[in-house]
Amino acid sequence: VQLVESGGGLVQPGGSLRLSCAGSGFTFSNYAMSWHRQAPGKERELVAAIGSAGRSTKYSGSVKGRFTISRDNAKNTVFLQMNSLKREDTAVYYCVRGYSGPFPGPWGQGTQVTVSS
Repeated sequence: VQLVESGGGLVQPGGSLRLSCAGSGFTFSNYAMSWHRQAPGKERELVAAIGSAGRSTKYSGSVKGRFTISRDNAKNTVFLQMNSLKREDTAVYYCVRGYSGPFPGPWGQGTQVTVSS
């Protein structure tokens, strides 16, 4: 099982980024997927999750209305579209299998998102 995140970078407040997570080594379409983030000095937190078929989604209160999770099962990829980014969105973003905890992993290496002017 391998998960590889990409798409992070430096963006100004109010900007947008689209993260991708490519899965391999398992039947991607059988699993719900989720995005999490960890800021320096803070615990990792669930940001968004999506069901295996993409019909159900959920978001943390801090990102609801700004972030959108989606997936393409034909490409074994889950996405996180992040709009109206704020400085407090700065973190390393990870994807993992699962919709609700626990999330046994494995975890990807993460992709850094930095929101700064």
